[in-house]
Amino acid sequence: MSDTDGRRWHDMGGLPAGAIPQDGHDFALWEKRIDALMVLCGGKGLFTVDGLRRALEDMGEDAFEKHSYYERWIAAVNQNLIEAGVYSLEELGQRMAAVSRRGATYGEAQDG
Repeated sequence: MSDTDGRRWHDMGGLPAGAIPQDGHDFALWEKRIDALMVLCGGKGLFTVDGLRRALEDMGEDAFEKHSYYERWIAAVNQNLIEAGVYSLEELGQRMAAVSRRGATYGEAQDG
């Protein structure tokens, strides 16, 4: 998309997109948890829909090509929670390292 038509790369409204899959999607547990996290955090006033949209749009075109819907959403939620001061990047890094040490699978993580 060009700068001359007033669209940013994520603005696909009105453009041909091909067929829309009509088959159902069985959501993974982690996807359901991200959805619940968004509802809970939004309800507590930690971020707004506008804040989430800004974070999604600021990710850039590459993120939309590489990451799934819920991967982009968890990144946007994370960005908003950091901006709200809920936790710092350092705290997030420490927690992610601790979780990683527990194991690669959900079953392994339960033992830690």
